Amino acid sequence: MTGIERPQSLADGVLERLRADIVRGRLQLGQMLSERILAEQLGVSKSPVREALAQLRNEGLVRIVPQRGAFVFTLSSEGVRQLCECRRMLERTALCLAMERAPAALAEAWGRIVAEMTAARAAGDARRYLDADTAFHTTLFDLCGNAYIAEAYGLHLGKIAALRTHLSVKPQHTELSFAEHGAMAAAIVQGDRAEVLAILDTHIDRGQTTYAAGIADIAQADAAAAKGPRRRRRQASA
Repeated sequence: MTGIERPQSLADGVLERLRADIVRGRLQLGQMLSERILAEQLGVSKSPVREALAQLRNEGLVRIVPQRGAFVFTLSSEGVRQLCECRRMLERTALCLAMERAPAALAEAWGRIVAEMTAARAAGDARRYLDADTAFHTTLFDLCGNAYIAEAYGLHLGKIAALRTHLSVKPQHTELSFAEHGAMAAAIVQGDRAEVLAILDTHIDRGQTTYAAGIADIAQADAAAAKGPRRRRRQASA
């Protein structure tokens, strides 16, 4: 990890770097985060690192365990289910509003983003593809005309993008996901709201299934969650 350029706010610069490192998988799910080590790697004092970790905790990307320290978030399969339910509700609502209020802008943006995804795949640039994937979905909130819905989605955007990175190692999932983005963009051009909503549901549901079935970090989180209640019961009976 290299140092960072000095922005107008050092704490903001550290926050952006750590958020990006989590989203892009450079910091792994469940990884312990040492304030001292991060400060040394970024060439800053511990104070902006501490501020950044507190903000990332608010965003759900970091969990802070008393007397143990800070860790990159993990999600159990139950946590993924709940996150996908939230995502489905927000994206469906934003899609309907965007199709009602800015259909031409949505069709243009999605067509352009799918072209960017196609170019990224041709170049073998996975990071560029994943950034375009995230942009495809956030466009709904840029165009829905409701700041409250956009803000609600923004609270969970980092987790969604981080989990998307972990799914990218599965070629079959990526192939299906790419095809679904193209199909949604085509349905928008046709003005077929029912079709694009159906594809969106399939898109999110399959992501949920793939997370739960194949991500080792989630299996570990499930095991930790299962141990928690038993441990608390033992402590209560002691």
